[in-house]
Amino acid sequence: MLTLRGCYTAIVTPFTANAAKVDFELLETQIAFQAAGGVSGIVPCGTTGEAPTLEFEEHREVVARAVDAGHRHGLTVIAGAGSNCTAHAVKYQKLAHELGADAGLQVTPYYNKPSQEGIYRHFMTVADSCALPIVLYNIPGRCGVPIFPETVARLARHTNIIAIKEATGSMDSATEIHQRCGLDLTILSGDDSLTLPFAACGSSGVVSVVSNLLPARVQALCNAFLEGDFEGAKSIHMELFPISKGLLSIDVNPVPLKAAMKLLGRDRGTVRLPLAEASKDAVSKISTLMAEFGLGQIARVAGA
Repeated sequence: MLTLRGCYTAIVTPFTANAAKVDFELLETQIAFQAAGGVSGIVPCGTTGEAPTLEFEEHREVVARAVDAGHRHGLTVIAGAGSNCTAHAVKYQKLAHELGADAGLQVTPYYNKPSQEGIYRHFMTVADSCALPIVLYNIPGRCGVPIFPETVARLARHTNIIAIKEATGSMDSATEIHQRCGLDLTILSGDDSLTLPFAACGSSGVVSVVSNLLPARVQALCNAFLEGDFEGAKSIHMELFPISKGLLSIDVNPVPLKAAMKLLGRDRGTVRLPLAEASKDAVSKISTLMAEFGLGQIARVAGA
């Protein structure tokens, strides 16, 4: 049984300068950086990885490279495999299984706005399709519908559904899921600013965006609360809060993240349409935010 605890970095998909191709060499460098920071695992081909813009063969190669590099570094790999088409979600879940991923991240069907019964049948169909464990991804802000706690509880009875990434921003939702599911389902925060508050509601870690920049600090936050050191965890939470809350308020994820990584010399900052690269004003705000956090000198040297 796969156990998920700690920080799982939702890694970006690095592109070439014109975003025409995936830069696989840079992808492996970024995965090595995560491993050096001590994170528990990585999540390729999620929202942060711009999965909707990847062609099928690109998606396959990103997951394959992430699994190979991640496993070489001892990381758990949760591969994005979701779709608003159940047949496509089954296809990508089977692909992740074939490529050796440790689990598949399955997002709520977006745009369709299915009923709770439709959501239940969708995920159960995917769960029945192969033996690969599933991490549900509850993000109503992007999908238009939530997975209600009672639906999560029904789904958690399936042996292949082992965890949920809760990006609802709702402590009530996380609490009710924990009350209904207990140890049968692992909860992972889907928002960096709520990693510690969700831990108080029973979560075991986070699928993190900020750990692309600061893997060791986000993992340290998780280690602290998992070890029962809530005072230490609170200190790290307060340290990370300005960048956790501020970065993604500047533009839609992963635009500001990639801009920040560019300032640090770790990505080109290129995104694929329909996303647009960060504006000069946004980059200025990101640079200021990083400087206030203590990353300013690094960013200035990288951007020189």
